[in-house]
Amino acid sequence: MNTSIKAISYLTLLTLVAACTTNKRLMTPTIKVASFNVSMDATNYIGRDPELATNQVLIERLKANHPQIRNIAEIIQRTRPDIILLNEFDFIADPTQGVELFINHYLKQAQHDDLAAIDYPYYYYAPVNTGKPSPYDLNGDGKKTGTQSDAWGFGFFEGHYGMMILSRYPIDKQNVRTFQNFKWKDMPNALRPIAPNATEPFYSDEVWEQYPLSSKSHWDVPIDIDGKVLHLLASHPTPPVFDGEEDRNGTKNHDEVRFWLDYITPNNSAYIYDDNGKKGGLVAQSRFVILGDQNASNTEGDARQEAITALLNSPFVNDNKIPQSDGGDANAPENPLSKYHTASWGMRVDYVLPASFGIEVIKNGVFWPTQTDETYRLIKDRVSSSDHRLVWTELTLK
Repeated sequence: MNTSIKAISYLTLLTLVAACTTNKRLMTPTIKVASFNVSMDATNYIGRDPELATNQVLIERLKANHPQIRNIAEIIQRTRPDIILLNEFDFIADPTQGVELFINHYLKQAQHDDLAAIDYPYYYYAPVNTGKPSPYDLNGDGKKTGTQSDAWGFGFFEGHYGMMILSRYPIDKQNVRTFQNFKWKDMPNALRPIAPNATEPFYSDEVWEQYPLSSKSHWDVPIDIDGKVLHLLASHPTPPVFDGEEDRNGTKNHDEVRFWLDYITPNNSAYIYDDNGKKGGLVAQSRFVILGDQNASNTEGDARQEAITALLNSPFVNDNKIPQSDGGDANAPENPLSKYHTASWGMRVDYVLPASFGIEVIKNGVFWPTQTDETYRLIKDRVSSSDHRLVWTELTLK
């Protein structure tokens, strides 16, 4: 073979290698996924007066260029997630009065001189169980209020503490699965509340037959990432406190967290059905991210830790590198776990948990500036933005 032919062959080889490398990059996009409990529920503005609580309060604040909402938008613009779940954004059926107001009037407007606006052309939201009236005295106080602790999920009005997903990538809405109406009783070995030394369960058989598991909802939202499907498994279980010895909220939180563990475990998911009647969970080797304020920690707090511990230790979940922040570390320097905290009151409760299959975690973190940082103004108290912090993970789909 003469020298010129060898040179051409070598050049061809280099070209092919370069093409394959470029192709690989095109096929494996790096994206940032985030979860943020934004505390934008209406009662945050009105001193928790149940007589004034409606989603109209949030609509008015969205229209009024509200400082808390501006700060929330600035946090999102600074972290720039490609996909984000917002917990505690009240359900507003008309998108022009809710999600689109937030996107157009806050996110698409730069909130600081050193920031660029950010746009989310795709979004998803749906009804939730919070504030959805029940005809029963669910908290056992002898009164049937229909809302608050007697609603199917705690809330002052229907849609209170709702959820929303914003995305720069297309959402496959035709294949979204929601589990708002899945009954708690239909989970095998569900933790039906019963007070110590009680002879009867806390909830009557009539109530137990109707009680939905989700205090808000559980969603499986498929996202099209350049031809690859990423399932967002979003939820916001009830806090495991504000109850009595029967531990009705603690048992519910446990089973709400356990739901995702069963959903991603093929041999455990056959009992699950969605709101359209489709049964089962994720098929094996699906790419997913479990995200949301789970109100549970495997190391601290009052939650029943078995479910969250099993979820974090699942072979289907990658929790090898826990998101952390310098601000969280400084918030409670006496606590060796504080760098992992995601809430100002001191626990890891907000999660972005990627699947162990088909996903490579590049880096992750918690937006929690220290007091010496100029952006500390954004998180210094709940009035500034939220008592939770935005948690993010940068990942590549393999």
